[in-house]
Amino acid sequence: MAYVEKRAWIRLVVAVLGYTAYVIVIAGRLGGRSPADVPYRDALLWTVGLAIVASIVAEIAMGSVPGTSRDTDERDREIGRLGEHVGQSFVVIGAVAAMLMAMGEWDRFWIANVVYLCFVLSAILGGIAKVVVYRRGVPQW
Repeated sequence: MAYVEKRAWIRLVVAVLGYTAYVIVIAGRLGGRSPADVPYRDALLWTVGLAIVASIVAEIAMGSVPGTSRDTDERDREIGRLGEHVGQSFVVIGAVAAMLMAMGEWDRFWIANVVYLCFVLSAILGGIAKVVVYRRGVPQW
């Protein structure tokens, strides 16, 4: 498995686990309240921060394994570009949704959570695209 593919797997798994942890924490805080009344900021910041740290630590650990080559070729760069292009669609969707929600004067909870969800979906979709292309090959247009 190529180094870049391993990185895609790490980021994919961390994105899913991090967001799942966030949802569990928020669900545990509901206690009969409206979701907009739940304190979410600390949980959001902690899960994002810990996901970043977990990705860095996992990538360092993966890179420190003897015999691991970090060499990339044109195929790796093309797969990386394709995955990023696929994933970026959700960043745009999240930005537009947040803008419309802010204009509609929605509660900050919903705006922040839509942005976070779209970032996570971007990471997941981009990661899946990279892994699929590594397994099946770069599509020829």
